[in-house]
Amino acid sequence: MAELQAIKPGNVHVFADGHGMTVHDFIKSADATAELISQAGLTVGERILQAVKATQSAVGMNTNLGLVLLCAPLVHAALSPSMELDLAQNLARVLDGLTVDDGALAAQAILLAKPAGLGKAAKHDVQAEIGVDLKQLMLAAADRDLIAWQYANNYDTIFCDALPRFLMAKQTWQDQAKLNSEAWATTAVYLAFLARHPDSHIVRKHGIDIAQAVCLEAQAIEADYAKTDNPKLMQTPLLKWDASLKQRGINPGTSADLTVATLLAYQLQQLGTA
Repeated sequence: MAELQAIKPGNVHVFADGHGMTVHDFIKSADATAELISQAGLTVGERILQAVKATQSAVGMNTNLGLVLLCAPLVHAALSPSMELDLAQNLARVLDGLTVDDGALAAQAILLAKPAGLGKAAKHDVQAEIGVDLKQLMLAAADRDLIAWQYANNYDTIFCDALPRFLMAKQTWQDQAKLNSEAWATTAVYLAFLARHPDSHIVRKHGIDIAQAVCLEAQAIEADYAKTDNPKLMQTPLLKWDASLKQRGINPGTSADLTVATLLAYQLQQLGTA
C-alpha cells in the first residue's frame, strides 16, 4: 500500500493506472494475500503458493508474483523465533534453509501466475520437475533476474543500497510541511533500482537493449531528483516520463517489486526495534 502512494514511472500507482491494471487490482491483491503470506506455521514455499493462488482468485491476473517471491522470505525471517539475530541475519538463515519442497511450490506458483516472457531455462526450468531447493533454483537464474539475484545474495541490494537510500531521502524531506516524505523516498528508491540495473521484467518482454535504454533515461531523471530540495517540483517530469513509458508498453515491474521488498524490510525493522 505504501508503494502505491509513490510515483513510479512506468508502473501502476495512485497517480496513474497502466498496462491493463489498476491501483484497485493491486489493493485487492494485497488484501487477499496479506494474511495468508504472514500466517504462522507455513514454509516459505507455502507462503508463496498460497499468496499467488489468492491473487488469481481475487483479480485473475499476475499483479504480484515478483513481490510475493521477495516478501515471503522476509516475512518468514520476521516470524523466526531467533530474535537474537537482526532481520538480515535471520533472512540469510532462512534462505540457507530453503528446501526442495519450497522449490517445487515456488515453481508451481510461477506457472500459475504466468509471468510475461517466462520462456524456458537451460537449467532447473520451472516447467520441468524441480529437484533442487528454492535457493539453488534462484541461483540458476541469478544472472538474468534481479529477484533471483536477491535470493542468491541475501538481499544485499535491498539491505546495503536501497534501505540506506530510503532512510536518507526520508530524513532529508521529513521536516517539510505537507510533504509525504516516505512516498517521495519510495520514488527515490524506485528510480535508483531502475537507473542502476536493467529491469528484469523489461528484459524479458522487450530485450536487453530497450532495458538498458530505460536505464539511461532513469539515470537522467534520477540525477535531477537527487538534487532537488523539494521533490514535488519533480512531479511533472516524473509523470511525463511515466506517460511515455506506458505509451511504449514498458513496465519496470521488477524495480517496483524490489521497492516493495525495501519498504517491507523497513517496516519489519521498525517493528523489531519497537
